[in-house]
Amino acid sequence: MGSVDGFWDFVGSFWWLVFPLSGIVGGWVKGAQKWDERRRRDKIELYRLKHAEKAAAAEADEALTSEIERVTAEHDDTERRWLDYELDPFKVLEYPVMTDMREQVTIAYHRARRDAGSLRPDDPRELRDRRRLDRYREAVREYQVAFDVAEREARRRRASDFTPEERRALDRAKKLLALADDEGATHAERQSAYRRATKELEGILALPDAATEALEQRIAGALDAAHDRAPEPGAPPRHRSDPT
Repeated sequence: MGSVDGFWDFVGSFWWLVFPLSGIVGGWVKGAQKWDERRRRDKIELYRLKHAEKAAAAEADEALTSEIERVTAEHDDTERRWLDYELDPFKVLEYPVMTDMREQVTIAYHRARRDAGSLRPDDPRELRDRRRLDRYREAVREYQVAFDVAEREARRRRASDFTPEERRALDRAKKLLALADDEGATHAERQSAYRRATKELEGILALPDAATEALEQRIAGALDAAHDRAPEPGAPPRHRSDPT
């Protein structure tokens, strides 16, 4: 009991220290509370920053993917426009500038087409390299612009560069090619019309190989179909008006 009595004697003798000590202790408590609150806020901010970085990275990745898809789609669209001329002999006769390699505008878009094609990788993921994508995007843009220029020039000039006799030959060739492409005509009629059309175009205009091959395949397909429908030996001949 002596030690306890001594403690209370001490407190009783130095009661005035209670007030400054309580201030010190209170300061310590408040400091600890502030530090704990600051640590909590720092954790929240660090969590927010980490998730913001992840969200920003995901957004950037999505934007890059969309850009790659957009540029390749623009490239494909320009290729389809080019094929419209390469595979359609009627458009070639209507707008001969588009396939005339003596024309500077035609040479320019073919060169731009080659450059864009050379920069497009087989695997689109390779375009996630920003420098490769930038070069490819610029090449596609040049291809689009060069093609637009050539197409505007071709539509403006049409067949105006040909003499009146050459234009008449082009008109005859169009009609003959239409007959050659007519599935309702006989194979002989189609073959004859095709030969006469190519004769009309000699020395005036050369159809692209792709357009020629596509038309010849359609004519050849008609011949194969005619063979498939041929009557059996000894059967009565069928006329064009007979049902197949």
